[in-house]
Amino acid sequence: MSAPAGWYPDPGGGQGLFRYWDGKAWSAATSPYPNAAPPAQSLVDAPVPDPSAGAAPQRQHPAFAESGPSAYARYQQATKKRSGTGWWIGAAALLVVVVIVAVVAIRSVTGATTTGTDPGVGQGTQNTCPDSETPSVPPPRPNDGRVHGGPVSYPVLGSPWSRPTYEHRVPFGRDVLSQVVTVESDYDGLGNSWVASVLVGELQAGDGFFTPEQGSQIVVRCILGKFYGLNPVNSNVTVNEGVSIDGHDGWLVESKLTFDIEGLQVKGELLIVAIVTTGSTAGLFYASIPDSRPELVQPAREALSNLQVDG
Repeated sequence: MSAPAGWYPDPGGGQGLFRYWDGKAWSAATSPYPNAAPPAQSLVDAPVPDPSAGAAPQRQHPAFAESGPSAYARYQQATKKRSGTGWWIGAAALLVVVVIVAVVAIRSVTGATTTGTDPGVGQGTQNTCPDSETPSVPPPRPNDGRVHGGPVSYPVLGSPWSRPTYEHRVPFGRDVLSQVVTVESDYDGLGNSWVASVLVGELQAGDGFFTPEQGSQIVVRCILGKFYGLNPVNSNVTVNEGVSIDGHDGWLVESKLTFDIEGLQVKGELLIVAIVTTGSTAGLFYASIPDSRPELVQPAREALSNLQVDG
């Protein structure tokens, strides 16, 4: 027996928030409204620019920051607790069902109505794209001809790609290394450059309630909301599917982005995001290749095809 799909008090502890239960698992979406419409199945199809990004410089490198303890680790720990053996899982599962059914009963008695604003749809998992933080000291890297970031790595890309560089400005990742190719120098007259980039790291996303698919969607949403400032970006998703990466479960998203940014000649680029489960963490691969440099797409795809889970 399972509780029916619906919004329930957030088991993640969100104050005044409800999280969506689809009948089998908790969603990444939360809402302050218990009568909100079910969350959209995919976050990648309807990205919204983040007004809080302000008038920050447009993307020159993937520009962002590290966050705290691994959200994916919390998700995996919760999964392990649910997947134990013996009487413990039976008791735990029964307790979860009892709690949810009790909430259903309370909602049916009280009506769980709200007043004022229209409930609308559920919002994404909280704090999906945090602000920049103070950079940390990068850990030592193996000298083995691979670019190591978080739990994953790929073979170093040769010229014209830059040498691997530690990136502390990625809001959805930590322990990130990237390689770039400058496409347009000082395109805005402020010293900013537009680049093609490939990076790897450890995924940091949301509040821990996400699968690899949801993690990939959170990353895409964050990219579209912050990497382009306040400029509108159209996203045409061409790939959104589960994949196997080095024998591990993963999720791949590819999208053709188009935009019109003042001072920038290029009007679009290919976005590639891959998330791979690596035990207590998740690995992140991200590439952006401007349309004016199509010859860089193949090296980015080769880096992805040779992505390896380390350790």
